[in-house]
Amino acid sequence: GVISLLRPLLLDSVPTVQHTAALALGRLASYNDDLAEAVVKGDILPQLVYSLSEQNRFYKKAAAFVLRAVGKHSPQLAQAIVQCGALEMLVICLEDFDPGVKEAASWALGYIARHNSELSQAVVDSGAVPLLVLCIQEPEIALKRIAASTLSDISKHSPELAQTVVDAGAIAHLAQMILNPDAKLKRQVLSALSQIAKHSVDLAELVVEAEIFPVVLTCLKDSDEYVKKNGATLIREIAKHTPELSQFIVNTGGVAAVIDCIGSCRGTVRLPGIMMLGYVAGHSERLSMEVIVSKGIPALCACLIEEHEDHIKAAAAWALEQIGRHTPEHARAVAVANVLPTLLAMYMDTHSSEDLQMKASIFTKKALKSILKKCMYLPALEPLLHDAPPNIMKHIIGQFSKVLPHDSKARRLFVTTGGLKKVQEIKAEPGSLLQEYINIINNCYPEEIVR
Repeated sequence: GVISLLRPLLLDSVPTVQHTAALALGRLASYNDDLAEAVVKGDILPQLVYSLSEQNRFYKKAAAFVLRAVGKHSPQLAQAIVQCGALEMLVICLEDFDPGVKEAASWALGYIARHNSELSQAVVDSGAVPLLVLCIQEPEIALKRIAASTLSDISKHSPELAQTVVDAGAIAHLAQMILNPDAKLKRQVLSALSQIAKHSVDLAELVVEAEIFPVVLTCLKDSDEYVKKNGATLIREIAKHTPELSQFIVNTGGVAAVIDCIGSCRGTVRLPGIMMLGYVAGHSERLSMEVIVSKGIPALCACLIEEHEDHIKAAAAWALEQIGRHTPEHARAVAVANVLPTLLAMYMDTHSSEDLQMKASIFTKKALKSILKKCMYLPALEPLLHDAPPNIMKHIIGQFSKVLPHDSKARRLFVTTGGLKKVQEIKAEPGSLLQEYINIINNCYPEEIVR
């Protein structure tokens, strides 16, 4: 019953007692959502909100801490804070003279806004955004970090919310801080710009117009893993929208920088970079060639081989498909890098967990099919004849049936490497597409050789 004992202490005549009681409540509420519920049910929030306006800075910080501790757990608890009129008080605290009070208020607002677009809209409606943009211009690094993080939490839900942040002039100030030496601040700044850029072409173009290139490419070499990851995420969110934006990134050296970044790190830090290469290559044949020329394929192959997480492998398979699916020339570039056996082995490997395996195998199968359909480079296809399951085999045999009738050197090689023998061993349904392909191949040779 400690919460009902702490409540009267919030009204104690001694300021230190009030302040300490608020801190105790904040720590309890922060611990888990049951205790946070108890604070709400104990009718403590109206008390805090009431005192926020008239107490000293220590108490304001403690009260904002309680609101943040309650609001972080769930949308329902955050809604309770909104209903008791806390947002208006927190916004008043954003104008406080003391940077610590601004920071505490900004933090609480961020924890409320991050849950969903309704809560985020409530924060916007309370008039917080222009004041948060002023906070990122303050000299204190800690305040800059939290304000940037809160702007990121507000922007992430919808284009409209991101637009409100843009209209308050946030982009220019965020863009200036990309080169700040403080790694934690850079993480938040890059995250906020990503959350703005991801929604639409127009918003992405506004971020690009703030001249973040080529400055943002230095973040890909940062010693902080999260700065790298958030930098790559920002580039990915811009590249995904249009071929023109991707071309702009290519022109500033973005593709080469992302490929270096993928090569220099491991694990989930690689993921946004892998996706970015896939988006760029997917837009057009020419952009796909840019990724090939910048040596993107070996970097993606390395991810397929080195990473153990299924979702990272699946992303790399998807990116390779985006590169190889355009023309025979693109497919050959992927095949020559010996990607196909790796993809096939991944597809056949049933040891990974069920759910992820479903997703990974869908991506891998799609990648294999897309690349095989375009690949006319037979030496890369030959090794697959010995292991591929029937649903993949038909695509491989299909490619041989397209090339062999017109290429006598390939026909000779196909016999000497044992490819033709392998084709005779395949059991195909009479009348199926696979049987048709096998007949086309067999018709290229005299009957005694086939026999």
